[in-house]
Amino acid sequence: MGKEQNKNMMEYVMEQLSGLDGVRNIPMMGGYVFYYRDRVFGGIYESGELLIKITDVSRKYMPDSVPALPYEGAAREMMPCTILENRGKLREMLMEMYSGLPEPVKKKRKAGRK
Repeated sequence: MGKEQNKNMMEYVMEQLSGLDGVRNIPMMGGYVFYYRDRVFGGIYESGELLIKITDVSRKYMPDSVPALPYEGAAREMMPCTILENRGKLREMLMEMYSGLPEPVKKKRKAGRK
């Protein structure tokens, strides 16, 4: 998938999640990483589809999703989002997933900086 298709998918994902406070994305290497209230929940990578972190909650909402690596050399598999068309269910899953998502890593200050 190309950058334009990934951009179109990002816009669709953001549309599906509109109205849910705290959702944002950051472009990264031709794809996008998605955050909910500053915690990473998924991304768009080489395949061009939305992939979701594997948690007990995401497994519950998407039992038909088959985990896959988001890109060659990735350390962890992710789940293709099989409920993207169901706006309500997608939003519910994300809200339920929040407590199980890792907190953001605090950046250490460099010596001499305040």
